[in-house]
Amino acid sequence: MTEPCGPGTYSFSTDDVVGERLDLAVARLAGLSRTQAATLIATGKVTVDGRSERASFRCEAGASIETTIPVPPGREIVPEQIPLRVAFEDADIVVVDKPAGMVVHPAPGNWTGTLVNALMGRGQGLADGGAPERAGLVHRLDKETSGLLLVAKTDRALRVLSEALAARRITRRYACLSWGHLEGDFVSVDKPLARDPNDRTRVAVRADGRQAKTDFFRLARFDSAELLRAHLHTGRTHQIRVHLASIGHPVVGDDTYGGGGGRRLVALPPKRHFLHAAWLVFTHPVSGVEMDLRSALPDDLRQSLATVAGEPEWLAHSDLLAYLGFYQATG
Repeated sequence: MTEPCGPGTYSFSTDDVVGERLDLAVARLAGLSRTQAATLIATGKVTVDGRSERASFRCEAGASIETTIPVPPGREIVPEQIPLRVAFEDADIVVVDKPAGMVVHPAPGNWTGTLVNALMGRGQGLADGGAPERAGLVHRLDKETSGLLLVAKTDRALRVLSEALAARRITRRYACLSWGHLEGDFVSVDKPLARDPNDRTRVAVRADGRQAKTDFFRLARFDSAELLRAHLHTGRTHQIRVHLASIGHPVVGDDTYGGGGGRRLVALPPKRHFLHAAWLVFTHPVSGVEMDLRSALPDDLRQSLATVAGEPEWLAHSDLLAYLGFYQATG
């Protein structure tokens, strides 16, 4: 993780922190301060391959660090009656089609109105995930990113899906509009990411960051922008947005990473960036059936794409991504 991890239990590989002190390794991997990491170690919230170690312990290759971050005292997660669009649901999992503008889980500054509050408000069971703030979340989406998000209802489902995510057996593909033109129809960006030392809310390409790789396939080229399909090989915070910005083609509407200018030219509403989790493929954690779930572009992004393309008739397509070959792309 590159942003501070919320309450919950996390497993990290030591591959990127071999030789580092355990307190420094936990701080970097979990996005915490060294003092916070040392406190977790001292209170037994950190283990290395199942055993407790001192903060001065030097990490060895091939080990696993398990870190449990407790819930802050005095915070109760309140169920709320917030409508959700559900793409799939059974006794073990629920896949939500998250709207832009919704924060995924409670955290300082957003203790209510989140996806987790809404899920709890449905009155259904959810996996613990180590803390009520995470309530079965298998992965996350940025606040202004819309699309498919996978949630586990049972601890078994969460365990199986979390292992599949770590092993890169869950396929997540995003539709994004980026400024300018790539050098070719396919670009792979493999650059390590970590929190920006000058702004903790941002992520930056850093040599000491965690390995991150994204493949970009060009689906359509317009005068000022291109429609891309992004394939995540890793799932770092803000990964697609930072990777595109790092090659000079930020996501359209992304105020944080340099893509916010020209919003009116592409008919995007305020604070919205053009990034949508459109395609999710994974093996069901209980039945073993392959799940192939798709989410059409929401109306605001359809309008933006038709505007930048100069093709108003595109609005007649209920699934503009299918029309443009998004689901036939290779890789």
